Amino acid sequence: MISVRRAGERYRGGDPAAGIESLHAFSFGRHYDPGNLRFGAILACNEERLAARAGFDEHPHSHTEIVTWVVEGELTHRDTAGHATVVRPGDVQRLSSAGGVRHVERNDGDVPLVFVQMWLAPLRPGGEPSYEIVRGIADSTPYALPEAGAMLHARRLVAGERTAVPDAPHVYVHVVRGHVALGGDELGPGDAARITDAEDLELTAADAAEVLLWEMGR
Repeated sequence: MISVRRAGERYRGGDPAAGIESLHAFSFGRHYDPGNLRFGAILACNEERLAARAGFDEHPHSHTEIVTWVVEGELTHRDTAGHATVVRPGDVQRLSSAGGVRHVERNDGDVPLVFVQMWLAPLRPGGEPSYEIVRGIADSTPYALPEAGAMLHARRLVAGERTAVPDAPHVYVHVVRGHVALGGDELGPGDAARITDAEDLELTAADAAEVLLWEMGR
């Protein structure tokens, strides 16, 4: 089964006066929707836009696997476990908040920052926070997230190129840029598809496209 969710259906949040715009694919904050709390292991898929010099002050997380994909600009990250990095397009950043950690996320640059942040539920709560960044992950190179029983596939497709959708109990597709066809539906930037019991499916790029696919075993 494929359920398509359009970019225009996302819940709007953030603080525009502070240069923060957030678009939430799942129930979030004041936008509580008991029918849209999660899909598989995914708890959130947020599109974040930060103006130059804007950002999120120090705030807490716990019992969540946080994966960030930068679309444009550079993201400055600092956390209370001692990690301080700059995340750029093509990098995969993971913060396992485990029993609890606090972090800061900012756009310290002079141009707007756009990133996609995905939160996944761990298989087991608690533990010690951990952090990882993979620089310039290659197209089609899967990124394993065993803590959540999930695998991220980042695809950069040229017009007409096809890619297989993983056969899995749950697959979440997020279109970062460009347009793709999936099972008779066309998906554009910010659109998503939630696929249950995926089998023998393909994505076809209508133009140059960047797509994130989460393969989940639960």
